[in-house]
Amino acid sequence: MDNNIKKQNAFVSEEEKTLNWEDIQNSFKNTFGSEIYNSWLQKITLVKEYNDYLILGVPTRFFRDWIVSRYLDKILEQVKNFKLSLTRIEFKIIEEKRQSQEFIKIEELNKVTEIKDSILNYNRLNPNLSFDNFIKGNSNDIALSYSKKVCEHISRYNPLYVCGGVGLGKTHLLNAIGLELQNKNNVMFVSAERFMYHFIKSIKKNDMVNFKDFFRKSSVFIIDDIQFISGKESLQEEFFHTFNSLMDKGSQIIISADRPPMKLDRIQDRIKSRLAGGLVVDIEAPDLELKTKIIRKKIKEIESQFKENVNLSDEVITFIASESKTNIRELIGVLNRVLAFSRVHNKELNITDCKSILKDVFNQIRVVTVDKIQNVVSNYFNIALTEMLSQRRSRPLARPRQIAMYLAKKMTTRSLPEIGRRFANRDHTTVIHAVKTITRLSEQDDEMKKNINQIKSLLLEQ
Repeated sequence: MDNNIKKQNAFVSEEEKTLNWEDIQNSFKNTFGSEIYNSWLQKITLVKEYNDYLILGVPTRFFRDWIVSRYLDKILEQVKNFKLSLTRIEFKIIEEKRQSQEFIKIEELNKVTEIKDSILNYNRLNPNLSFDNFIKGNSNDIALSYSKKVCEHISRYNPLYVCGGVGLGKTHLLNAIGLELQNKNNVMFVSAERFMYHFIKSIKKNDMVNFKDFFRKSSVFIIDDIQFISGKESLQEEFFHTFNSLMDKGSQIIISADRPPMKLDRIQDRIKSRLAGGLVVDIEAPDLELKTKIIRKKIKEIESQFKENVNLSDEVITFIASESKTNIRELIGVLNRVLAFSRVHNKELNITDCKSILKDVFNQIRVVTVDKIQNVVSNYFNIALTEMLSQRRSRPLARPRQIAMYLAKKMTTRSLPEIGRRFANRDHTTVIHAVKTITRLSEQDDEMKKNINQIKSLLLEQ
């Protein structure tokens, strides 16, 4: 009975609402901008208000998944400005009888570009990303070789799946394949995000027939960053059927991702199975020799483009190559920084100069991922990773799990819902509770503070 009383007290009736949803919607528009607001947030409605959380209505499951994965943290932050006691948000699918008619206001239809025209704008291959200017090294040799073989024998390796970390050249290879094949084939080159964008637009316009026809008519279908469809069930369903249709007609499919097929999170098993059924090639982090080649080529490009001499000694080039630990994009960024300093001060730099210029870069936090945090924390507390991620709530497992969640929030850019999913599909509120708990304990308990600092050190050393 006491529980029922508490529940009744927790609920705020329609007449007693303290939130003005129109004011909150205006804050969404100011914070997120008109484009995001009109596309996603305008359709959110207030269903029920409680003392510590809200139930919001959205028109479809796809809307809910997209909003949760992209905007939930900021939405919660905004509504807390209107009511501090709110700690979480839940979504409910609200069926609308006129949903298909109201998806896009009539006056907005003229702003939506037809699918063929809009896709063509994003289907342009970059002429600068060809095989000729792709620098070969031990880390990318295999991926480069098979990318060229695909151009010689379409459908021999189908699908070709190129995987590797950020900034290692996956998009460059996919673009190069497209350039090589575009003269004699109908090449479709699109990112997974852009594929999803047009999928949503087609749903809104009730024009899925044209969407299917357009994407399934290509003889070479290239899609970049397939991991982006993670957790988006409707989009995965459409991709699955598009994939099968293209395979049945003998089209060549080339796909890139940041990890191998079977390690993709929240992707349907049948999709992972098909992706793994072709040829999977990996691009590894560049070694010193390849990084040195890249620096020298970039210097030649700068000299040719800006008609100026670049004075960097072999020792400085080797230093930059050896100290840049992550990817090629970081390497180019470091080189640009050094060259800019040299140009402004009109001096030839030595290693001591470079160390001074780049001290904040080379001493910065190394790339820390949720996977890395989970492994380091489980090893630190000498428990199995599977145990730490299990549903068991005993203190020896719960506290390390909370620490790992806390560090994932503090040391990565992942959102609360994403972190929760990486911990055996836990709710984002569990992550919020873990962050609050460890924050409080680290302020009050010296042992906890010591543990956190030691784990951080281990993460930054690796």
